[in-house]
Amino acid sequence: MISKHLDKNNLHHAYLIEGIREEIVPEIIKFLKDFGVNTIGNSDFVHIQLDSLKIEDAHNLKSYVVQKSFSSGKRIFIISTNNFLLEAQNSLLKTFEEPIENIHFFLIVPDVNTLLKTFVSRFYLISAKQDLVEERKEAEKFIALPLKNRLDFVKELLTETEDEDENEMIVLNSSRSKALKFLNALELILHKKLVSKCLFDTQLFEHLFKVREFLRMPGSSTKSLMESVALVIPE
Repeated sequence: MISKHLDKNNLHHAYLIEGIREEIVPEIIKFLKDFGVNTIGNSDFVHIQLDSLKIEDAHNLKSYVVQKSFSSGKRIFIISTNNFLLEAQNSLLKTFEEPIENIHFFLIVPDVNTLLKTFVSRFYLISAKQDLVEERKEAEKFIALPLKNRLDFVKELLTETEDEDENEMIVLNSSRSKALKFLNALELILHKKLVSKCLFDTQLFEHLFKVREFLRMPGSSTKSLMESVALVIPE
């Protein structure tokens, strides 16, 4: 999917890849292994997964980047996050803008539209964005449910799971990312349904927009936000 954009003879210093982390990371790992980069037990290979990349994470990353290599080879950073906070983006602008010899970044996000344009401009952009087929099917079911069942649906949707990997500094597969994907699909389905009926509920879509904004804020209650979505959709 993304390998056609990666040139072993002319590797860009910073790639921004839009899409599903679970699909993209294995492709990058395979490319790196073919490239001769050891991804296990290699201090010059860093794999970071975060739900939200905050300002303190940006500071930690900058500190790590300026450290000396443990070998004479390349230093590789794979960073995936569901939510890249604005102050963290601003903090890392120069890091991603100015190439450092033998350092390469692979940044993975679900939606580049949530990032600052000045930030995105620092990268070689690759889109491997999901088409949300499964999420759309679930959104159709969700809309057809009575309110009580919608609330049960939300509870089941937001079940969190944690993963572990010896090469990762931090790993969190959050319900927040599930909620954002589902919300995107839900908005598409609602828009199609209302337009087909020559209706457009401005307040409904304004609410969905606000929910999406709050979902990207650390500390917000994902469950409460998604329950509010269940409440505002007409039965």
